[in-house]
Order: sequence, then C-alpha cells, then structure tokens
Amino acid sequence: MPDNEPDKGLTHIDATGRPRMVDVSAKPDTLREATARGEVVMQPATFAAIKQGGIAKGDVLSVAQVAGTMAAKKTWDLIPMCHPLLLSNVSLSFEMDEANSRVGIRATVRTTGKTGVEMEALTAVSVAALTIYDMCKAIDRAMVIRNVSLVRKSGGKSGTIVIEE
Repeated sequence: MPDNEPDKGLTHIDATGRPRMVDVSAKPDTLREATARGEVVMQPATFAAIKQGGIAKGDVLSVAQVAGTMAAKKTWDLIPMCHPLLLSNVSLSFEMDEANSRVGIRATVRTTGKTGVEMEALTAVSVAALTIYDMCKAIDRAMVIRNVSLVRKSGGKSGTIVIEE
C-alpha cells in the first residue's frame, strides 16, 4: 500500500498510522448538506426561566443560535483534520419540550464543495448546547447535554444517508 493511502479504511490515518488531512482536490464540487441534533436537559425552573426570558445573561436561544452559527463557520479551526469550507447556509432551530424540561437543538449546514459538512453541523449543535449551559449554569449546574448526533447528510459519492428524521 502506498504511504499516502489510508489504512483499514480510516481516511484520516496514513499507512504508518499517522494523522493526515484527506486530499479532496480530485473530487467534484457537489451540493452538500448535513443535519445534526442534540439536547440540553435541565431543571423545570431553568426551563421556565429560558422560556420566559428570565436569564440574567440575556436571550439564551438567540445567543445560542449565533454561537452555533459561528462555531459551524470555525469548525476547521477546532477539528484538526477538517477542511476550511465556505458555507452557504447554517440554520439552527430549538424545540422547547416543557414536559421533559428539555431544549432540543437541530442544525442544518449547507455548502457546495468537495467535502461534506457533517462536522460543521455537529459542531453547531454542540456549541449551541454549550452556550445554553453557560448562560444558565448560575441557576442550574446539573444540566445535561446529550444525544448529539448526525441525523442526515447528502451530497458527494455516498449520496443521501438518513439516520433518523
């Protein structure tokens, strides 16, 4: 196997086991989209404070939306082998689940390029969740960030993959 070829199907590891950035220069540009999700579970009083705008640091979900968008645009700066991408859209939405004192987070990221945007969508969700935690930690340090996962991706050689809707 040539030195620049991945071993064991891991594209970010070369034949010697060293990390490498995947060379995508020969790949065609295609429309690529990925959606990820996650959630922050909290005490009912914390949920009520977010819903009613009673958090001293400000509008929690607006700040989390901006933070998630900014994070998606900087994913390449955070994850060592990610390519810098010109994103055409980053969209975040929040589901307020009062019965379970839970804020669901969903991020969809889109680009036209040579590599996918799964990491950008996952990063957007993660940072939005961390922002919710940061803004509410003064009243609830027991919040739990969980279930961050890829939901769907499309574009590129593997086409559309739906993990859950």
